[in-house]
Amino acid sequence: MSSSTDNDLVARAVSGQDSAAFGELVRRHQSHVRNFLRKLSGDYTLADDLAQDCFMHAWDKLQTYSGRGSFIGWLLKVAYTTFLQSKRKSKRYAEILDSAGHVADQESRSHVAPDDEVTDLDKFLAVLTEEERAIMVMSYACGLSHREIGDATDMPVGTVKSVIFRGKQKIRNSFDIKDHKHG
Repeated sequence: MSSSTDNDLVARAVSGQDSAAFGELVRRHQSHVRNFLRKLSGDYTLADDLAQDCFMHAWDKLQTYSGRGSFIGWLLKVAYTTFLQSKRKSKRYAEILDSAGHVADQESRSHVAPDDEVTDLDKFLAVLTEEERAIMVMSYACGLSHREIGDATDMPVGTVKSVIFRGKQKIRNSFDIKDHKHG
């Protein structure tokens, strides 16, 4: 099964509800999905929970994967949607607690990696908006093409290119990094 393409495995999983084929897809892509969600959320525990949710959603929606674009691009779209839904739920929950007179304890909700585990990449990504961070991670960490990122985020390719350009500029400006092409 490890020599099968992603599209072959998807077809097997969809046609016969082959959980072993889907299990192979999970094995192949779980580290990409977890790392993507960790970079978006900054919370390792939350990212692991979201990755599980993502794969459950992916199993439920697998028949919607058309084979157009890469499977990992489609899967990261599911992961990004799962992340955004989680943020909306979390925000609503905090608003409910606030309206009930409770102060949400930030420490209990966040399990960010200790400072000694924060990488330069984490510092660079921290200056970006959530959308910029997602697109930069899809491009540079996951290796998706601009078209695949556009499909995953429902953005035109030109917008994806602009977000990547702005994100790189923001990182350069925030950390006083000189652009080697322009001096």
